[in-house]
Amino acid sequence: MNAQQQSSAPVFDVNRIRQDFPILDQEVNGHPLVYLDNAASTQKPNAVIDAIASYYRRDNANVHRGVHALSDRATQAFEQARETVSQFINSPSSRQLIWTSGTTASINLVAYSWARNTLGKGDRILVSWLEHHADIVPWQMISAQCGAEVIPIPVETSGDIDLDALAGLLDERVKLVAVGHVSNALGTVNPVSQICTMAKKAGAKVLIDGAQAVAHWPVDVQALGCDFYAFSAHKLFGPTGMGALWGREELLESMPPFLGGGEMIDQVSFSGTTFNTLPFKFEAGTPNIAGAVGFAAAINYVQSIDREGAALHEEHLLNLSVQRGADMPALRRVGAPRHAAGIFSFLIDGTHPSDVGMLLDQQGIAVRTGHHCAQPLMEHFELPGTVRASYSIYNTVDDVDRLFAGLEKALRLLS
Repeated sequence: MNAQQQSSAPVFDVNRIRQDFPILDQEVNGHPLVYLDNAASTQKPNAVIDAIASYYRRDNANVHRGVHALSDRATQAFEQARETVSQFINSPSSRQLIWTSGTTASINLVAYSWARNTLGKGDRILVSWLEHHADIVPWQMISAQCGAEVIPIPVETSGDIDLDALAGLLDERVKLVAVGHVSNALGTVNPVSQICTMAKKAGAKVLIDGAQAVAHWPVDVQALGCDFYAFSAHKLFGPTGMGALWGREELLESMPPFLGGGEMIDQVSFSGTTFNTLPFKFEAGTPNIAGAVGFAAAINYVQSIDREGAALHEEHLLNLSVQRGADMPALRRVGAPRHAAGIFSFLIDGTHPSDVGMLLDQQGIAVRTGHHCAQPLMEHFELPGTVRASYSIYNTVDDVDRLFAGLEKALRLLS
């Protein structure tokens, strides 16, 4: 890094942050680990690991159903976690936050509970070319059942949603617009508040896939103006298998349960069943209690750090990667969105992404290669996939240096 880059680097104590993440202190293939696969899953701080371990050591019991002390403690921790997550996204009420196993399950809940019971022949769902498969496939499956259509929203060569094209698609046939807050493949930060305003004028509901956004900056579902917001814990330094769906209360109240069984019932008899109130009517079976505890611990950890400084730090790493990439003739960045969040997606001329990824792994550098669960986007750009380096709060300038040194070595070996 040159002197100008050093002087412009934001002040953020990344070395102290790294001490909170024990997994980073290891070698892979004889090299110190450089973890650049954060868009797939972030690492976990000690605070999250300890919270989950403490729950299992001290409070492990089922929730809501027991009168004994352990069940009471587990229930309190479980519902306090719901309150913590609700406040994190500025939900008006914790009743509007449904626990799920992750973003995919959250989107499917809306598809099977709201869309299947709302849409009919001739109705349309708009999704962008940028979407993760989890925000495409459920809508295709539901549309096949009810006769609706899934229409793609065009994307500019930069990787930004074509808002003029979106405006041209919005008419009375459109019942839902489903877009990601941030593209997991290119890092594009979509203008979701503007998209919500456009969709509302056409009478459409809006679902936002927030999986890639929640770790980077505060999210305010009320300010965004969306109808549903789906996100996961594991991309926010929390445990896998845990996520949430936020929805407008009037919509959630109108939606029938998606799964049947324990917890989601009020009364059951062979003459008929009545269902529980929000949020419990969508939470059949024993929930992921430890996951909720870990989710809350992750949010408490995130809120304990300098979030503005962290965002500037991640932005600096991305900008540095773009600069370094521009100086590497064989490297071609895929997409150049107007606003990107922590993702550097690229190709190396004359190489396959998987080969580059394997050679980087041999040097202890973890990146993601392939289509990133965004095959329509790759097909749109006529690409086999990309190499994706994705940054988080614990990555360093040295990680960027290691990445580009590793790419130079890989290029020599593959030439």
